[in-house]
Amino acid sequence: MLYPDFAWAWLTRLLVNIGNHMVTLYLLFFLKDAVRLEETQGIAPELGVLILTGLYAVMVIITSVIGGRLSDRMGKRKPLVIISSVIIAVASLILAFASNWAGALLGASVLGIGFGCYLAVDFALITQVLPAALSRGKDLGVLNVANSLPQVLAPLIAFPFVTLWGGYVSLYVAAAVIGLLGAVFVVKIKGVD
Repeated sequence: MLYPDFAWAWLTRLLVNIGNHMVTLYLLFFLKDAVRLEETQGIAPELGVLILTGLYAVMVIITSVIGGRLSDRMGKRKPLVIISSVIIAVASLILAFASNWAGALLGASVLGIGFGCYLAVDFALITQVLPAALSRGKDLGVLNVANSLPQVLAPLIAFPFVTLWGGYVSLYVAAAVIGLLGAVFVVKIKGVD
């Protein structure tokens, strides 16, 4: 492999994004079927998705700023990418095993915390593994595939978990495992601390 650090960074980003998309993909149906939001809380599931998405977005914004600054101060990227990937996996597990409105609120918050920190630190890590100055635009385009491809792959991966292999619990456990694989593979990047 010509640029192994670049390849590992790409794979890490792909896996973490697949896990994140698997968590958010079936959120409306999760709120309808598992949480039974309308019956238990009197809140329309569509409004529940809006509330959870807003909470997630606020946490992403806050922790991306904090995570980026912390990473710059420490001069390290990999430990924070690993920690944030673990936090994302914890959010998935919260949703898997606390299928109620409080669990959904907590899961969305924790997911936003983990993903916000991940985004900030991963972007910094990526800039350190770009292969050559002359091809940075192309390389960033290749890395962008690791952002967009999960939007196609996550539904394909998630569907059998929801319909055949245990429902939402298995979906969110699978999302946690896939996200944790991203944390494991970041260790393979040798040129970044």
